[in-house]
Amino acid sequence: MSVVMDLVYLLVFPGFLFLFAAGLFAEYVDRKLYAKIQNRVGPPIVQPFADFLKLLSKESIVPEAADRDVYLVAPLFGLAGVLTAILYVPVWAEEAVFAFQGDLVVVLFLLALPSFALFFGGWHSRNRFSDVGTLRTLTQLFGYEVPFFLACLAPAMAAGSWEISSVMGTLSTNPVALALLLPGFAVGLLSLQAKLERVPFDAPEAETEIAGGSLVEYSGRKLALFKLTKDMELVVGAAFLSALFLGGPYPLVGVAGPIGGFVAFALKVLFVVVLLTVVKSAFARLRIEQAVGVFYRWAVGIAIVQMLIVIAAATAGIGGL
Repeated sequence: MSVVMDLVYLLVFPGFLFLFAAGLFAEYVDRKLYAKIQNRVGPPIVQPFADFLKLLSKESIVPEAADRDVYLVAPLFGLAGVLTAILYVPVWAEEAVFAFQGDLVVVLFLLALPSFALFFGGWHSRNRFSDVGTLRTLTQLFGYEVPFFLACLAPAMAAGSWEISSVMGTLSTNPVALALLLPGFAVGLLSLQAKLERVPFDAPEAETEIAGGSLVEYSGRKLALFKLTKDMELVVGAAFLSALFLGGPYPLVGVAGPIGGFVAFALKVLFVVVLLTVVKSAFARLRIEQAVGVFYRWAVGIAIVQMLIVIAAATAGIGGL
């Protein structure tokens, strides 16, 4: 029975089927809001699903010069990381499906896998445009991963735990602590935007410069998997930040049970997606050295200050830390 439930968690909820639907809906919200901000109509709600089906129906070509094995495995590699990460994030209850002490570090690692999948897939495509895109992907990764890790470390320090569920449970009933963590939330939000390679951090795939970057040689089903991974990563990343900084399924989980908890989770994830879309709408693309500079000149410093705030608050006994 345990094996059956594990498969349900992985393949149905909160795994593949749920993330598939949630990822496509998040893409719709992103595209619709982005269009509204630009005074356009935007796509219908079924458009992301139609685009996915269209890519599945297209011919999938393997370049003659590509390293075939790595080229084919790379899309599955990134997708597996995202699907695994959601199992450690509370979705409808006080505790995640497979919560354990230290799962925060595991999720940080798993959320980095899609970027590595892009790198390996693009690099082994043996295309000059994809080579440039993959180098930009790796360069940008070294910029945002450090502040992202430091920003997520602050709630763990405040709660005295490396378990996401424990951090969420400790901080969700403490509005003062959550207010003190707002700088870390801002850094995490900015880093997630770069992790997803969205404007203004979309230099690795800049279509007008390098024809799509790492994905220039991908087509058909393999391209569909990469795009689906991005949509799912948007949801999982938003869920991860909402659990650490916004209380996840709280407070409705304590009032209306799992259904209320899921509603709270969904609303908070939607809130993070909207914030990411606003950032996307407000800025133009940065050059790769400018993007890295944003994180090392500003984001790392803010994340360190956030950690110092947590330490000072805990020393002074402010906010119950």
